Amino acid sequence: MRPPYLLLDVDGVLVPFPDAEGASPATHTRHDVVPAGRDPGAPVTIWLNPAHGPLLMQVIRTGLVTPVWCTSWRQDATTLIGPLLGLPPLPYVDLPRPQITTSHPNGYLWKRDHADTWLGDAPAIWIDDDFTGLDHVWAAERTAQGQATALVQPDPHVGLLAEHLVEVLAWAARLAVTQADASDNPRGAEAA
Repeated sequence: MRPPYLLLDVDGVLVPFPDAEGASPATHTRHDVVPAGRDPGAPVTIWLNPAHGPLLMQVIRTGLVTPVWCTSWRQDATTLIGPLLGLPPLPYVDLPRPQITTSHPNGYLWKRDHADTWLGDAPAIWIDDDFTGLDHVWAAERTAQGQATALVQPDPHVGLLAEHLVEVLAWAARLAVTQADASDNPRGAEAA
């Protein structure tokens, strides 16, 4: 059975937002990157934690999840962010570029409908800093319909922590056991 998707956001997860004083976490290193279509003379400054690459690679190597970028960085996550962290090229959800003034135009994360369509009936655990209560309801509804879904929400000023990835692995391992039990004991099978 195919492992669940691990949907990864960038801003607020791998690139935390500055705190009230304008500082990024001391664990993060400055990088200037030029996203596709941007003037090379006007790079974007980001702050990445070099420990995130090895931590994410440990998760990837377990084979318990299939990582996919789900970020407004789109393909730039694969070509700019991933290499800075030592990650292999990862697929990405090709999100649109909506003309919105809030990340919750309908009361929930703007990416959610696009991610839901992309996922189809596949199980997923999604790390994003910007979920609302309606996103948690959506995840519970997907799970109740047999499409296991979990949300992990880091503090956007701190970003991803090792404990978030422990949560991902624990969820994925429980799902793998549940799926194995279901295939060993299909519903409706009579006891021998």
